[in-house]
Amino acid sequence: MSLSAEQIRSSLDALAAIEPAFATAIAAIGYPPPRIRDRGYQTLLRTIVGQQVSVAAANSIWAKLETMVGAGLAPEAVAAAPDDLLRQAGLSRQKVSYAKSLAEHVASGDIDFAKLPADDEEAIGQMTAIRGIGRWSAEIYLLFAEGRGDIWPAGDLAVQIEVGKLMGLPERPSERETRRLAQAWSPHRGAAAIFTWHSYSARLSAGKADKMPV
Repeated sequence: MSLSAEQIRSSLDALAAIEPAFATAIAAIGYPPPRIRDRGYQTLLRTIVGQQVSVAAANSIWAKLETMVGAGLAPEAVAAAPDDLLRQAGLSRQKVSYAKSLAEHVASGDIDFAKLPADDEEAIGQMTAIRGIGRWSAEIYLLFAEGRGDIWPAGDLAVQIEVGKLMGLPERPSERETRRLAQAWSPHRGAAAIFTWHSYSARLSAGKADKMPV
């Protein structure tokens, strides 16, 4: 279950008491809305399909895949589908490899998204064993689909940019520095991440956000 608006607000209030920069920023732009994803295999498959393409293109590819492979894209069906068939639906050769790796892990029982380890790092380790699923993708899944409140995707560029702004740093901190800075924010780092995206979007809307590195 994803973090609710109430949980996010409670965590951010706790953070504001720990770090005054959050109190100031919350007063300026308010609390962020929840970020919600469905739990399970399909969410990660959609992540793979949607990598580096527009939302419209990803939806089109997904629809073609369902037509060719079957509604719901069951892992057993994706694992058994010929590579050429998946490519005809619009997946690149690399994405075919990623989709099949995910499907094979699920179909074989190597990973069960209903029973991921309770320890965040163990869960991330299981997920990153799948080709095409890096640490960032695993962290985003655990935060948005499972509502794990202390997930901290420090490799995310918008998170780094906004942490730098919040803390008054002269330049964007590295991933390592972003992790170090947030240690004192545990166990509320998930809400902190959601707030940084909220802050980045607010500054983007105001025309003041840094351009994301290519």
